[in-house]
Amino acid sequence: MSSSSTYKVPPSSPLAFPHPQPAPLRVLPLQPSPSPPIAFYVLCGWQIPAAIGGEMPAAAQKNRRLCSDSCAGRSCQQPPEAPPKLEENPAEAFTDSSLFAHWGQDLSPENRRIALKQFQYYGYNAYLSDRLPLDRPLPDLRPNGCRNLTFPNSLPEVSIVFIFVNEALSVILRSIHSAIDRTPPHLLKEIILVDDNSNNEELKEKLKEYVDEVNMRKPGFIKVVRHSKQEGLIRSRVSGWRAATAPVVALFDAHVEFNVGWAEPVLTRIKENRKRVISPSFDNIKYDNFEIEEYPLSAQGFDWELWCRYLNPPKSWWKLENSTAPIRSPALIGCFIVDREYFQEIGLLDEGMEVYGGENVELGIRVWQCGGSVEVLPCSRIAHIERAHKPYTEDLTAHVRRNALRVAEVWMDEFKSHVYMAWNIPQEDSGIDIGDISERKALRKKLQCKTFRWYLVSVYPEMRMYSDTIAYGVLQNSLKSDLCLDQGPDTENIPIMYICHGMTPQNVYYTSNQQIHVGVLSPTIDDDDNRCLVDVNSRPRLIECNYAKAKRMKLYWQFTQGGPVQNRKSKRCLELQENSDNEFGFQLVLQKCTGQRWSITNVLKSLSS
Repeated sequence: MSSSSTYKVPPSSPLAFPHPQPAPLRVLPLQPSPSPPIAFYVLCGWQIPAAIGGEMPAAAQKNRRLCSDSCAGRSCQQPPEAPPKLEENPAEAFTDSSLFAHWGQDLSPENRRIALKQFQYYGYNAYLSDRLPLDRPLPDLRPNGCRNLTFPNSLPEVSIVFIFVNEALSVILRSIHSAIDRTPPHLLKEIILVDDNSNNEELKEKLKEYVDEVNMRKPGFIKVVRHSKQEGLIRSRVSGWRAATAPVVALFDAHVEFNVGWAEPVLTRIKENRKRVISPSFDNIKYDNFEIEEYPLSAQGFDWELWCRYLNPPKSWWKLENSTAPIRSPALIGCFIVDREYFQEIGLLDEGMEVYGGENVELGIRVWQCGGSVEVLPCSRIAHIERAHKPYTEDLTAHVRRNALRVAEVWMDEFKSHVYMAWNIPQEDSGIDIGDISERKALRKKLQCKTFRWYLVSVYPEMRMYSDTIAYGVLQNSLKSDLCLDQGPDTENIPIMYICHGMTPQNVYYTSNQQIHVGVLSPTIDDDDNRCLVDVNSRPRLIECNYAKAKRMKLYWQFTQGGPVQNRKSKRCLELQENSDNEFGFQLVLQKCTGQRWSITNVLKSLSS
């Protein structure tokens, strides 16, 4: 299986596609066409999946393959412009937007304006989504061996939960249709929609009409949970779980498309062991043109800031030489399937977290430390829209940071220092209120969970440890205390002095063997190496630490708090030199020591020369 193959949305067509709302016939062509439109499924009414009793008009049945293979044309009603959110500049050069890099070159200026406005609101191409069939075909991206697998006849039913806030209606409906069309009917008990207090009018009455139409054919099949205030992704998932009644619950974003055969491998693994939490393998729905981009098989992990990330499958998986085998995974990306009762026994999600971020990492750590396991299944594939931007909230960094500290304090024992270091936060008096964690600590004690050291050794051995760090934070010179050592532009590997902001480019770590690391901490042994401060000539450089060590470069520095930073071999000091050409009036140099003093924010152990 190639690591990057793409399913291309077919070219434009004069065929008419249903806009997902009942409305009088009113077409909005993307391009003028001399051909009369052909109705697709139902003329400007709801398109109900055939699996639950929907019917196709004869004309649509006759032209199903042609219709399904088309990507654009006419819709039954002009889609509503997105609710106002951003200030719109009439003279905005929307033609330069990334939205139009691979799509929409033939749109009229007015339609480009509408498409861009919707893109700004949703973070993906809702304009195109409204013109795609709700049951469009997907390429089967499973490894070849998956097609030959057999599964038990008796498998548990699943409730599929979709979480959304101000999502495009057509995207939600496509998620629903793909779930219904590609899940065996006897396994899909219900679909639950959790609306986290959307203010998009399209998601109120119009969505209700669609749900009512489905439930007329199959009573109670779709449930809608609506929050009276915005609770965030974490609590919304718990709301969906509470509404579910099937033995297994699948928790997903409402901007996904299920692929063929996704359910049977998942339900089989959970039936064999109810303490398995399962993630499908994810592919990408491109935000601009909705092409399906195949992602390589991977496990799911995290860095020391607890941002989730994809990982290479472990060596033990490769040794099997079986691309259908489950992949042992340290954590979860976010969407997962779990035994409903086991999820409660293990403590659901941490509802003391806020909005978004860290809950998936916390769940993975907790499951492993408390006797369960996490797997990614190559034979279960689901495509997910990766937005160009998240339009529904402010910067998520503060929420992720707070949530990460909750995880660190409850689950990570002595390694919690790594999270504080990665976020450049003091371990004492951080100034961040992480809320009450007593219940989560009591849960850990009740479940008799293992240590985080066990987790690192047994589950996530790829994770780098930084126990040799004795000081961290920003590094400042007394000559100009509002400037901090900064990694500078990545391409130049030349550190600079920059106005202090304390973010990742200014993170400095001083180790017990007298190395100075600048910038992000490499999370795993498979990642690029950390960059060390090195004395090359009159100007310092940032060079990968292992390379510098192998080449016997001058990368060891004597440093005491409030004292000089002096290279151990050259005896030259890192100092500031006035330079009127520099943006801030100073540049970093290596020279004979003149007594300049440096200080670092957080000292863990005594700094001695």
